[in-house]
Amino acid sequence: MKTAIFAGSFDPPTYGHLDIIRRGSSLFDKLIVVVAINSAKKYLFSDQERIDLLEEMVKPFGNVSVEPCSSLIVNFAKEHDANVLLRGVRNSADFSYEFDLAMMNKGLAPDMETVFLPTSPEYFVVRSSGIKEMAAFGGDVSKMVPPVVEEALKKKYK
Repeated sequence: MKTAIFAGSFDPPTYGHLDIIRRGSSLFDKLIVVVAINSAKKYLFSDQERIDLLEEMVKPFGNVSVEPCSSLIVNFAKEHDANVLLRGVRNSADFSYEFDLAMMNKGLAPDMETVFLPTSPEYFVVRSSGIKEMAAFGGDVSKMVPPVVEEALKKKYK
């Protein structure tokens, strides 16, 4: 059984993230969406809010679960018998950053593989930071995030 990990901060989760989840769920027997918990980072949504939003988003996928993680991702992967890290990339800057992380992870866990999925064209410009800024000014983010996330953003920026 091939188990993959798709990790991120998901603050907020977007249609771009959902696209990688959908595609990853068809490539692997099991996909664990891992919400990074990092006390050094400031998030708009709490750890539990990000988990709850993602759990709602992945309901259609029977082989996808959502878990929090506050440790090294390779350690989390080993604990969950996963040997693949799934990463979405939008452009060469993303690829450069993700490639460096993949090499670091490979050094920590030589049996761990990283699989890069290029973003679908319609999600090329979707960035969580831009979505938060647009939502803060009352902009329409409905084409960038699922309805459950759109509602959560509206509540945050009331």
